Amino acid sequence: MAIIHKATLSPTKLELIADYLPTQPWFIQDGAPELIGAYRFDDPAGEVGLETHVVAAGERIYQVPLSYRGHELGGANEWLIGTMEHSVLGKRWVYDACADPVYVKALATAILTGQEEAALMVDGEPEPRPSSVTVKGSGTLDGGLPALSASAPVSGSGVTIIDAGELRLKVTRVLDAAADTSTTTGAAPELHHELVLNGQWAGLEKPVELASVIRN
Repeated sequence: MAIIHKATLSPTKLELIADYLPTQPWFIQDGAPELIGAYRFDDPAGEVGLETHVVAAGERIYQVPLSYRGHELGGANEWLIGTMEHSVLGKRWVYDACADPVYVKALATAILTGQEEAALMVDGEPEPRPSSVTVKGSGTLDGGLPALSASAPVSGSGVTIIDAGELRLKVTRVLDAAADTSTTTGAAPELHHELVLNGQWAGLEKPVELASVIRN
């Protein structure tokens, strides 16, 4: 469950994303980004915010995972997108989440176990707020995750690759809304097949592949 505060942010998330995108090899400069939607994963420790934004720029759709921290993440200056002032939580350090071990574990868990996005509980609202992007992993793992270790992400050709010990994760940066998301399920414990995280939002005819995982 993700706790959402009714707060003002300076700069805004979209402003940070707009400054960050042109620095990435998978981004083609074809217009200012516009938010399509977002989804969150939960940090069981309650310390790190994990939110992935889906944005349109020109004719392309991009996926930008962010992690929000109350303190700097050691050794991750290269992936620091910027800082923001949060009217409730104070100063927040915003990272490309592909370099954040909390996000990597949450993403792997979602894919391998068939998990969905986190429920959004907003201050003062009695019921969860619907997510503007819904996601679901294709795996059926029932038990512990394979061992994970931190590794620097490598980006290029529209994807980011994360070697995380026993697993290799691929985060799709340039989304193909017409892609076929069919995949083999039921083999999660052995990871013989690539397992995926599929996502959907308003106006999309069928789910799109957002990320995948396979054993190294």
